[in-house]
Amino acid sequence: MKYVLTLFFVSYTCFGFTQSNAVSKVLRFDEYLGYVKKFHPIVKQAELIIDESQAKLMKSRGAFDPKIEVDYSQKKFKNTDYYDKLNGTFKIPTWFGVEVKAAFDDNSGYYLNPESNVPDNGLYSAGVSVPLGQGLWINSRMAALKQAKLYRKQAELDRDVYVNTILYDAALVYFKWLQAYNELKLFENILINAELRYTGIEKGVEVGENAEIEATEARIAVNNRKLSLEQSKVKLMKTALELSNFLWLENNVPVELQPDMVPDVHTESIVDAAFNINKLRTQDVILDEHPKMLSLNYKLEGLDVERRLKANKLLPKINADYNFLTEAPEVTQTFNTADYKGGLTVSFPLFLRKERGDLKLAKLKQQDTQFEIDATRVNLQNKISALKQELESYSIQNEITNEMVFDYERMLQAEERKFQLGESSLFLVNSRESKLIDGQLKAIAIQNKFFNTKAKLFNSLSVNPNL
Repeated sequence: MKYVLTLFFVSYTCFGFTQSNAVSKVLRFDEYLGYVKKFHPIVKQAELIIDESQAKLMKSRGAFDPKIEVDYSQKKFKNTDYYDKLNGTFKIPTWFGVEVKAAFDDNSGYYLNPESNVPDNGLYSAGVSVPLGQGLWINSRMAALKQAKLYRKQAELDRDVYVNTILYDAALVYFKWLQAYNELKLFENILINAELRYTGIEKGVEVGENAEIEATEARIAVNNRKLSLEQSKVKLMKTALELSNFLWLENNVPVELQPDMVPDVHTESIVDAAFNINKLRTQDVILDEHPKMLSLNYKLEGLDVERRLKANKLLPKINADYNFLTEAPEVTQTFNTADYKGGLTVSFPLFLRKERGDLKLAKLKQQDTQFEIDATRVNLQNKISALKQELESYSIQNEITNEMVFDYERMLQAEERKFQLGESSLFLVNSRESKLIDGQLKAIAIQNKFFNTKAKLFNSLSVNPNL
């Protein structure tokens, strides 16, 4: 359910407008974007990417947590204690695959395996387990932690790209709303002129200065302007509702714009400041610092960790264990090399087909990502260059259309004076006015494209502004 809030409430609680009614009706572009960035649910959702990366990092670090293991088993049958075995172990995994262990064994029983016999007070051991082949320089724990750290950095960049995209979409809707509002004001002014012209001609018909057919033609022009005005009202209403999709309050409460809320018609300088367009247009882009490129580079680093892990799987598994044994661990001198328990485990597949296949797949993933990086770099470079040139073109087009509109206004004024003097016809006046309307609509459309191109440049550079 949407809560339709009053304009004053929206302005006071969210945008910090002044309390004057005239100012409170204007929704500035930078304030609108700041509001979207702060409260929009999708932006908040983007923050979950960071939380997810932190959770994955914590999970990977958990592989290095110390562990306590207790193994107890007992067998009793026909009043005979076959065995009663207790083994408690404390393990500390380390970075390079070495595992530090301390254990306690307390075994007894009539049918106990002789190798499990221990002193009456139990037997203590302390030692290490060392991988001498596979898992020494890199293992699954090390790889998971490295990849989690890289993923966290990548997530921060992806979050910025995600937020930038939301702000870009919100900006396009604001510009569409501004275009619809400008068209509405245009048709309101044009309708006023058409109605004044019709009223004057009607009076002229009454006194015999104008023909009845001229009044009919003037009335047709008025109705055409009314129709255009109604269509522009519908367009403005639809864009206002579309804009409302980006307006939220705290606690995920949606906001619907009131009909008297209007965009800032003098918004070009605000757009440039919000997007930092002047800097983006003049500054040379260092693509290697682009968030998308940095994110892909972190992805490539993560794949390199995976490749090194798969390459390490080609080595044989050689695990060496050595443990000191003692009955009295509290006495340091009781630990000596004469009492120990040790072993060596060796395992090595003959053909290594699985390991070689995994390594090949890891290398293919790296190549695929490298191709993606190369393609993304070229695409970004060309896109940014094209948008900068497009902005220059729209700057020129704006000047041309403004000059055309000025000339159309002069032509209409001249034609209206000639009509008042009886040297022109209403048809020519309406024709001049239609040309003026077309020129003004074209100027509004070009302004909208100009703003959209600025937004595209902002989006292509994945800037995350401080609003």
